[in-house]
Amino acid sequence: MAPCFQHFNFLQKLFLSMLLIVTCTESLSSHDEECLALYLFKQTIPHAYFETHGFRKLDSWKIASNASDDGSSDCCLWDGVLCSNEEEDGHVIALDLSESFLYGHINSSSTLFNLVHLQRLNLAIIDFTGSQIPSQISRLKQLRTLNLSRSRFNGQVPTGISQLIHLSSLDLSGNPLQLRSPSLEKLVQNLDGLEELDLSGVDISSSVPHFMANFSSLSSIVLYNCSLQDEFPWAVLQLPKLKFFDVASNPSLSGSFPEFLNNSLLEHLDVLDTGFFGIVPESLSNLHHLTFLRLTSCFFSGNIPGQVPSLLRLSELNHLELSGIQFEKKRMPDWLGKLKKLNNLYLNRMNLDEIPPLFSNLTKLSLVMMEDNSIHGSIPSSFMNLTQLRVINLAGNKFHGPIPSSFSNFKRLQLLSLLRNDFRVDLDMFVGLNQLDTLYLSGNKISFVATSNYTNGSLPELKILGLSSCDLKKFPAILRFRHKLNVLFLSDNKIGGRVPEWMWNKNLESLEIIDLESNFITGFHQHQNFLPWGRLKYFSIAYNQLQGRVPIPPRTMVVYDVSNNNLQGEIPPLLCELNSLLLLDLSSNNINGTLPSCLGRLSNSLLVLDLKGNNFQGTMMNTFTQGCMLRKIDLSENQIVGQVSKSLTNCINLEFLSLGDNSFDDTFPFWLGTLVELQVLMLGSNRFYGGIQGPTMVISQFPKLRIIDLSNNGFGGPLPHEYFQSWNAMKSVYDGKSSFLQSRFPLLTFELSIPYKMTITSKGVKREYPRILDIFTVIDLSCNNFEGQIPQSLQDLRGLESLNLSNNYLIGGVLSSLGNLKNLESLDLSRNELSGEIPHQLLQLGFLAILNLSFNHLHGRIPQGGQFNTFESNSYEANPGLCGEPLSNDCQDSKASTPPQTSEKSESFFPSERVDWIVIFSGVGSGLVVGIVIGNFLYARYSDWFSTRKDKWVRPLRN
Repeated sequence: MAPCFQHFNFLQKLFLSMLLIVTCTESLSSHDEECLALYLFKQTIPHAYFETHGFRKLDSWKIASNASDDGSSDCCLWDGVLCSNEEEDGHVIALDLSESFLYGHINSSSTLFNLVHLQRLNLAIIDFTGSQIPSQISRLKQLRTLNLSRSRFNGQVPTGISQLIHLSSLDLSGNPLQLRSPSLEKLVQNLDGLEELDLSGVDISSSVPHFMANFSSLSSIVLYNCSLQDEFPWAVLQLPKLKFFDVASNPSLSGSFPEFLNNSLLEHLDVLDTGFFGIVPESLSNLHHLTFLRLTSCFFSGNIPGQVPSLLRLSELNHLELSGIQFEKKRMPDWLGKLKKLNNLYLNRMNLDEIPPLFSNLTKLSLVMMEDNSIHGSIPSSFMNLTQLRVINLAGNKFHGPIPSSFSNFKRLQLLSLLRNDFRVDLDMFVGLNQLDTLYLSGNKISFVATSNYTNGSLPELKILGLSSCDLKKFPAILRFRHKLNVLFLSDNKIGGRVPEWMWNKNLESLEIIDLESNFITGFHQHQNFLPWGRLKYFSIAYNQLQGRVPIPPRTMVVYDVSNNNLQGEIPPLLCELNSLLLLDLSSNNINGTLPSCLGRLSNSLLVLDLKGNNFQGTMMNTFTQGCMLRKIDLSENQIVGQVSKSLTNCINLEFLSLGDNSFDDTFPFWLGTLVELQVLMLGSNRFYGGIQGPTMVISQFPKLRIIDLSNNGFGGPLPHEYFQSWNAMKSVYDGKSSFLQSRFPLLTFELSIPYKMTITSKGVKREYPRILDIFTVIDLSCNNFEGQIPQSLQDLRGLESLNLSNNYLIGGVLSSLGNLKNLESLDLSRNELSGEIPHQLLQLGFLAILNLSFNHLHGRIPQGGQFNTFESNSYEANPGLCGEPLSNDCQDSKASTPPQTSEKSESFFPSERVDWIVIFSGVGSGLVVGIVIGNFLYARYSDWFSTRKDKWVRPLRN
């Protein structure tokens, strides 16, 4: 049927084209050709986003069937089309299809590029998903304006745009595009007539060319979030016509402000989250037209760090963001109170210690953000004059005492955040604030008046309520009649017992997010097995005292966390029917039974599966299907047996896999190396066996792996030097940028970030990591049967922070090239059979906090200096040949006079390197014969002791 329909569609287009030709007495004019080109272009955009949308521009694009029609064949009358006058042959010179709710596909064969007289082209907000910007756009040589913003183009920006030399406005913003070849420099080098340039969101990853300071017509430059690098050419900010400047969210972009000229036209200046530095010049006050100023999260400095010059002359300013900069003497300057047109004011993280009276002059303020300062005392009465405020954020300060009753003046207030202060809050004070829908009071002292009637509707109909860390003992009665409540935070309180029955009534059926984490809740009223809130998307009751079986959430659930409770029984099969579920965390309970195979089917939607610390038995489910979306799987600390499921290879997005502390009985699952996103692999404390060399070619194996724990298993053979060569993520050194390994979940207006957590031995201590930095790198191969020498390929893992090869059968010397691992903080090579001297190159390890070389055959002087001066004697225990601090046995002068040599000249000429060199040298001093006699005597006496080392040094018990 489909091929027939497509064939019919083609015939229809052909028929209409022929009809247009036949109705003309002469051959088609260039105007008619352009109309036909537009009509054929319409056929490639078949539908609107919403068929019910009342007005669509393309509805008027029709070809007349006879001469009596109303002239609709003339494309100059079509919506979005503009033609030149008849004296200029009526060419199509402008096309505007923006915001038309259209979608389709476009390529270089599109008839759109036959409109060679086009001067303005606007295809903004059309869904061209899967399309690249066609190279044939270079045919439109007359273009002055090109707007392709937010049209879902991807791939490389074509070179052809650089050939549109008449462009005055170019907007490619909001598309996942790349600008590599051409680079930004190549793209704009011929566009010196540009007036407006917007490449926001385009991945440029290069510097801004200095010649743009010669673009005298430039009035707007927007390069927000473009991964710009190097130093911005400051002269661009002195362009005579520049009004709008935005390079925010380019953390690798540096730069400084020039002296601003008195005739500058700048209205909008935004350098948020960049590397701009230096003194904020006094000449900033010359920007008389400035209405928007954002200097937040930069590196400005001055005689007084972060001193801000007077902005008094910026009388038109209505949006001011100075967050992160500090005023002199921690107080707001007087000039701030004279900017009477201010509408939005951001003063977060400025170490301010008061709200001054001058605030009362800013009567037009609708938003004030003063989060994370040091403001103490009570809110001054002058602040209550700002009756136009819609948003107040005073979170993270040192306020204390009651909130003034005059808060009722804020009749327009929509959002109030008083998080993390020491207020005494009486909820009755919010009576009459009918527009208030978001209230954050977490971290304060909340009081509920016992006589208050919370049913009278006098309190605002809140949508978001935060009461975490308020020392609450029970569910607050204010919740009883909140008909529109969507979000409720009650975590970190002392609420005990069961969730009351009234929490289940219809008045709370609007709830979508509930956080009850870290309380003393034991269960639900009448032992309910189903959560009643039918719209619920996020539910966390982790770290409570829940008993009974796992409660069943509604089908709308996205994030479900009941970890760290006392839940029992098996996983209910109904959980596998939650097709919207992205995170399922049942960890640290007493749930038993086998892992249901249906969880594998759920993996096509699930991102995080955490079943750690339960009593699951049997084998691992083998049902992870193609299209598996999982990013984190944690099945550790259970009783799972058998082999690792090979269906995991379908989980191509997997970043975190923990199977430790089980009873897996398998060889090393080298096939996991094909999971190119895998960063954490935990297989410790199982029954794995055999070598871990894997396939012959391991060049692409585990390319992003940063943390691997294979400890306490039965692995053997040589250390996997081929893998060390392929673990590229461990080769990069920390460059100053880091974040946590986490998954993000969109919920309502929130984007919830849940960090990955793990338990691992690091620096000699087994510890829980509630967050894992994405630069943290660990190799733990301890307590196995590895043998042979430490491979040289380890020296390339320069980002490594912790290396544990203890309790194996490694021989040879400690690699001097380990001194190249400058990030190393913990090195454990204890309980092996290593010999030779401790390399002086290890003194280069400036971050080394833990060193354990005990129970080996090392000898010679212990290096002195650097971090080695901090290690105690147990770092070198049971190495009889070692001497020097911190050990009690001093080195003899003959050894102390020269540093240990690593060349072949220092090797022993005796049959065994275990002969006591001190005695031999003393024998040589007394005569060759006496020395040989004493040396032979010592060798005969201690040779048995060396040969029976395995019986003397007992290896610790596994698991």
